[in-house]
Amino acid sequence: MPYERFVQLGRVAYIAYGPDKGKLCCVTNIIDQTRVLVDGPTSNVRRKAVNIKSLHLTKFVLKILPGAHTKTVKALWDKHQINTKWSETRWCKKLEAQKLRGKMSDFDRYKLMHAKAAYNRILHQEYGRLKKKSKDLLAKSAIKTKKRKFVSKSQRYANKHKIFAASTTAAKKK
Repeated sequence: MPYERFVQLGRVAYIAYGPDKGKLCCVTNIIDQTRVLVDGPTSNVRRKAVNIKSLHLTKFVLKILPGAHTKTVKALWDKHQINTKWSETRWCKKLEAQKLRGKMSDFDRYKLMHAKAAYNRILHQEYGRLKKKSKDLLAKSAIKTKKRKFVSKSQRYANKHKIFAASTTAAKKK
């Protein structure tokens, strides 16, 4: 699948590092190959030049003209509901989970460890119960089937081609 997230006018980006780390912004103009002019009307990112390496591009794009005013960017941002769409993405939820984990104390990590252990214990007990139940059902179905009588290879060949058929039937009649 080809790359679809290009540095372009109106591309919404996540600032990965720098003073505005963790905020969303919109590319309003491209300065050169390494820098772009960004503006984040709702995330308090002032209009400024930012290195492209510090941006992570999102899938959201606003249709703006080069050097659009902050007011225009904010109007389109609100019209397309970028903040709500961003909060629904897995990327945002993952970042929020990382922040929560970072704020955990030692005791919180201990409680989390024991909660996971209890969850896994319940999961494995249920798995074992279901496995035993399916094993019992298989055993019952195996009992219902008739066991095959062992017949040697030579006997099978003889039965197939009806060799000794006359003599065996005569022997049975006596």
